[in-house]
Amino acid sequence: MSWYKPADVGFATRSKMEDLGYGARLFLRLLWSVGPTFRRFGLVRDQIHFLGNYSLAIIAVSGLFVGFVFGLQGYYTLLRYGSSEALGLLVTLTLVRELGPVVTALLFAGRAGTSLTAEIGLMKAGEQISVMEMMAVDPIQRVLAPRFWAGVLAMPLLAAVFSAMGVVGGWAVGVLMIGVDAGSFWSQIQGGVDVWKDVGNGVIKSVVFGLTVTFIAVYQGFEAQATPEGVASATTRTVVTASLAVLGLDFILTAMMFTI
Repeated sequence: MSWYKPADVGFATRSKMEDLGYGARLFLRLLWSVGPTFRRFGLVRDQIHFLGNYSLAIIAVSGLFVGFVFGLQGYYTLLRYGSSEALGLLVTLTLVRELGPVVTALLFAGRAGTSLTAEIGLMKAGEQISVMEMMAVDPIQRVLAPRFWAGVLAMPLLAAVFSAMGVVGGWAVGVLMIGVDAGSFWSQIQGGVDVWKDVGNGVIKSVVFGLTVTFIAVYQGFEAQATPEGVASATTRTVVTASLAVLGLDFILTAMMFTI
């Protein structure tokens, strides 16, 4: 007995291809709207405040505690090889190359991404999107684009805050609590961290993650069913899809950066 029909498989495949095609067109429209969007920078500024400022506390506190953990774990690992003075370099490289952009993107998806999806989904459920279209106002230009570009701008700034707080946390544990020499801690960072290869790679990752997470959030909100259940499902899809996309892209970007 067959549990599926070939027609059902074909219909599901065609539906997914249509969704991918529509998502690609929407993404290109958002990229193309960069000029008109920044001519009305007040809309972008308000969204940067909404997304970035309200996510700042959880990003900073998370970065501080991640730095605590890496300072403690890194010290006892390096102590085995007599290299405890390299603690600052270990903590900093781990944060700016990898953990800073990745963990920030995951936290951003859970905090700001869900807010974007829920906000846009509720606007659709309340027929505000339909009213804009009836008034000849493009909802993509007026609603989606400012939020999209605000997320792209906010992500690298939040990743920098996360990494900076992580370094402070590693310094607090290594220097103040354990007793690592402060001069060695900071001199290893100055001598071992390359601005372009290490910090630059982290910035590139954070920009790519900002594009990905924010687009998924606004797309899911814009395509959500105009019901409470539809908005809730779209919010869940935002977190799941954005998290998987960030982890997958992190592997691809890391492989490319170490190869080039």
